[in-house]
Order: sequence, then structure tokens, then C-alpha cells
Amino acid sequence: MKFNTLTWTLKGRILTLTLARPDFLNAFTVEMAHELIAAFNAASEDDEVRAIIVTGDGRAFCAGMDLRGDGNVFGLNEALEPTVADLTERLDEESILAGVRDLGGRVTLAIFNCKKPVIAAINGAAVGIGATMTLAADIRLASEHARIGFVFKRLGIVPEACSTWFLPRIVGMSTALEWTYSGEILKPEEAAAGGLVKGPYPADELMNEARALAAKIAAASPVATALTRQMMYRNSAAAHPIEAHRVDSLAMFYTSVGDGKEGVAAFLDKRDADFQGKPSKMPPFYPWWEEPDPVSGSSS
Repeated sequence: MKFNTLTWTLKGRILTLTLARPDFLNAFTVEMAHELIAAFNAASEDDEVRAIIVTGDGRAFCAGMDLRGDGNVFGLNEALEPTVADLTERLDEESILAGVRDLGGRVTLAIFNCKKPVIAAINGAAVGIGATMTLAADIRLASEHARIGFVFKRLGIVPEACSTWFLPRIVGMSTALEWTYSGEILKPEEAAAGGLVKGPYPADELMNEARALAAKIAAASPVATALTRQMMYRNSAAAHPIEAHRVDSLAMFYTSVGDGKEGVAAFLDKRDADFQGKPSKMPPFYPWWEEPDPVSGSSS
């Protein structure tokens, strides 16, 4: 696929999405947001893609929002006066979608809803949205040159991109608050100590580490992997383990009569499995979180 702000490279079932504005330290723009959303949506349905790596071109991962534009640099319509009701009842109406909704959040939701595991290979500066977009990745690897900052307080704004949902789950509430209150730039050793990233890795080894990890993921059943990804995120946020049990039961049933048969046969035959399941054709209960609530009739 062709984009202006990123590159799409598919090799050996591993898709590498590279933020490609190196002259501007891969600063985030409205165009980049829309291209990232399109790329993750496309990758989610592409059966040739088994795992995704996101990294940056040049010496930065993403240096945050490009602040050089005219008007509202975040692409928001200042003529509106949105309410909680607007973001509840009119979430996908064009005026709210284009003029109110946080673009970073729309990107991280596209990553969150993706059927493919995502690895962020943080090769340099990852600041603001450059940091928060990585939170929706399943695994974050940091090079020795990575510098990570949740610097929103410096601009008088708040953490965005659904980061107040992701960050406390990854590093704990106290650390999440400290990092966002202080706005300090974290070295990779500090980010690793807090549980945010793995590493640091030598700069010339980062992508090799990411590809090796992605290759292990790509060898598994893509349907089971897609289910595991969504089950882990959504069930861990449920109020009671019975919610996980309901989904586990359905997922076990359908995988056991699908790729599970091949997996068992391969194990007994002491050979590599040849999984045939396709994420573009998920079991009939997927996506279970969009089924109407039996009481209210609304979707979850």
C-alpha cells in the first residue's frame, strides 16, 4: 500500500509500518493519523499479515504532534461546544468525528481493534503522541537511543490517545501519574524499570529483535492469536471472571474444531503445524463485544 507519511513493507508474514517524515523527526500530523488508521484497518483484514512492527525512519520514532500548522494544530473545530452526550450519542457523526474526537485516540483504537499483534520498535524520541500511540501495541522494544516523554503538561493539555486507559494498566497508577504529572523525558532504562518497554537494545539490533519476536508470533494460528489478543484486553477489564469464562468457552469451542485439530495432529506427529484459519473469517461470535445488550438493546 502507498502512503505519504509512512511506508508499508510486508515480508515473511511480518508487516513493518515505518513512520516516514524523517526530516521532521516523524512528527505526527492529521494526514499521518488518517494513514495509520487506514493501515491498521487494512492489516487487520489482510490474511498475509500475521504480525505488525511499527518503527520510525531516521533518528526518531515520533517527536510528537507537528505544531507548525495554522489554526487548531490538533485538527479540532473550535466553533463547536461538545458535550458528554455528543461523545456518547453522536460519536461517529461527521461533525464530531472530524471536529471533536482526538485523532491520537482514533489511531490507538484502530490498533486496539486490530486482529494482529503489534510490536512498537522505539528507535529514538517518542514524545507526546509518539509515546501514547505505542501504548496500544502489545509489546514495546526500546533502543539505547529511545527517549520517551508524556509531556502534555508542558503544552497545557492532557494525556490523549486513550493513554489514561492504557498507561495505568501497563505501569500501574502511581507511575502513570508520576510520569504524566512531571512530563519528564525518560531514558530507556527508566522506561524498562517501570515496565513500559523491553530493553534497551543496541540501536543496530533493535529491528532484528523485533523481527525475531514477530516471527515467533507469526508461526502460531492467526485466528487463535487474534482471539487471544482481544480476549486478553477485554476480559482483563471486565467486572467479573464469568465474563472471561463466557468468551473463553466460545473461543475454545471454535478453535478446537478449527486450527486446534491441526495443532493437535502436528504435536502428535512431531511436525510444524500448517494452520489454515484466516483472520478475515473469524468465528461467528466475533466480535462479541458488539453484540446488543439483552437489557438495554445497545452495543457494548
